Parts: sequence; C-alpha cells; structure tokens
Amino acid sequence: MIPRLLEKYRQEIAPKLMADFKLKNKMAVPVVTKVVVNMGIGEGTQDIKVLEKAVEELGNITGQKPLIRRAKKAIANFKVRQGQQVGAKVTLRKVIMYEFMDRLLNVALPRIRDFRGVSRDAFDKANNYTLGLSEQIIFPEIEYDKITRTQGMDITFVIKNAKTIDQARALLKYFGMPFKEKEEK
Repeated sequence: MIPRLLEKYRQEIAPKLMADFKLKNKMAVPVVTKVVVNMGIGEGTQDIKVLEKAVEELGNITGQKPLIRRAKKAIANFKVRQGQQVGAKVTLRKVIMYEFMDRLLNVALPRIRDFRGVSRDAFDKANNYTLGLSEQIIFPEIEYDKITRTQGMDITFVIKNAKTIDQARALLKYFGMPFKEKEEK
C-alpha cells in the first residue's frame, strides 16, 4: 500500500515544484530522502531506566527500533564518560518515513499548545530542515498517564536535489509543514 504523502508527492507536489522552479527533468525535483529523529537523554547517564523508557517511547513514536548513541568524548562538567549511553536515534526511509511525516504534520504538530507555526529559518547549508520538539506527548502513540518525564527530540528532514533553501522550503510547505509567516520588523 502506498502512503498518502508519497502519492501526494508524485501526483501534486513534484509537478508543482517543476513548474515553480522551471525544472525540466523529474530527477532534479527536490525530494525528502530520510527523516532522522534524535533524542538526547542526559539523565540516562545516571539512571539507565530513564534511557530505557525514552528508547521505548521513541520506538513507539517512529515504529522502528532506536539505535542507542554513546558519548564520543568524556566531558567532566556534565559527568559524562566516553562510551556512556547518552541518546537514541532513528533513521526513517521510504514507506515508514512518509507515514511518520503524515502523523507529524497532520496529527502531532496541531496538538502543540499555542502553536503558531515552525521556524522558516532552520535550514542548514545542505538545505536540510531540523525541527526541535520540547515534548514527546504530542504524539498520539504516547499514553499521557504512563510517561515519567517529558522528553524533547530533534527531527531532521534530509532533502536531496534542493539547489536553494527556497526549493527545500517549498517542498516542505507543499507537504503541509506549517511555517510561520514572515515577521515584520
């Protein structure tokens, strides 16, 4: 079964992008290749149960088993030793990625309290977009009664073939990313 957003990309978004940016080749159209969900768990160094619970919740949110990340260097000020478990990461591709994007854009983001949109300027030099969330409870897969602590996460949309930030922003906007309107100064 083809995910709804993938079908929307093929039928509507790609032709719009080709027309908007005067692209002649279908292979030059910007496309989201993967979504990386990263959760840093600082308290996981002292209490292993916090890390296990966060990994379980991240697995429920993404539908894929997270990879536990370890510290590359020892940092004395943060009481972190080299090799300690400090976070969890999931890389989503293809069908699972489009299903996750659909849930994020249409279910989770509208559940944020006092939500006015996401930043327009969170693009890096490679035209990838990173979105930071402060709570995991916006996802419907998380049962509010069973969480022990709120946990934030970073979600990175890796975009291929976007020559400019405007192309990458247009791709995400057509998918339904609720960007803030330009602020007046």
